[in-house]
Amino acid sequence: MTKRLDLRVDFAFKSLFGTHGNESILAAFLNAALRFPDEKKIHKVQLLDPHFNKENQEDKRSILDVHAQLEDGSRVNIEIQLNNKHDMEKRTLYYWSKMYSSQMKEGMDYGELCKTITINIVNFRYLSHIHDYHSTFQLYEREQKLLLTDMLEIHFMELPKLLIKWRNKEVDPREDQLVRWLLLLEASEDEEITQVLEEIAMQEDQVLKKAMDEWERVSQDPEVILAYEARRKALLDEKSALKRAEKKGIIKVALGMVQKGIDEETIIELTGLTKEEIKELRRQ
Repeated sequence: MTKRLDLRVDFAFKSLFGTHGNESILAAFLNAALRFPDEKKIHKVQLLDPHFNKENQEDKRSILDVHAQLEDGSRVNIEIQLNNKHDMEKRTLYYWSKMYSSQMKEGMDYGELCKTITINIVNFRYLSHIHDYHSTFQLYEREQKLLLTDMLEIHFMELPKLLIKWRNKEVDPREDQLVRWLLLLEASEDEEITQVLEEIAMQEDQVLKKAMDEWERVSQDPEVILAYEARRKALLDEKSALKRAEKKGIIKVALGMVQKGIDEETIIELTGLTKEEIKELRRQ
């Protein structure tokens, strides 16, 4: 069988969920993610121009996000992140504000602005104080927990937390559709997940079957593969650069601890550096 594209790579994710002709796949994912009651289920989504935002270089990268409009006018932005840049909360607020404000046209009343939702799918543990893999944030009054408005909604979906629950048999893709769709993102690296999802697709979920068939198809498209490999290499380079920067920061902190006379065992415990690396710092 053809090696399928890693759907955690934003280009591959958009090729499946953010391409014209695949709106039913996106709608199924959003119904699972936003957990609308049956009477408010999404039946149609409209993919929006990905170039709504081009003020700086970071904006230009947003073309790899999935932008959509729901039947009630609500706007949704889905971003998938492989690498932790430690800026997700500011990044998602920035994109939320851009999508929200981009609705405003000349002569338009504020009351016409529609709900705006951002969904962040991350391939790293981000919210360490929250146990669940899916977190939803809105605007609340601090003391009484009263919702100010439902116009802002921000979701974080942490794939590593989900995988732990999957391995511990705490979640079941047969019972939970969001688990089903998020595990699909991990399926290229896990034969067991692939097998379970293929069974579900054949037995009960026609949209999932369409998604897996389309995933198979794009994974064999030479033009898609070429663009995918270029993007994957860029993400790997980015990951290496982030690791170098993180290591440099750790070494700087450790050097300061050495200069203050802090004992070696404490430095090892707090920084994760080896004895050899600390000895090298003492020579500086």
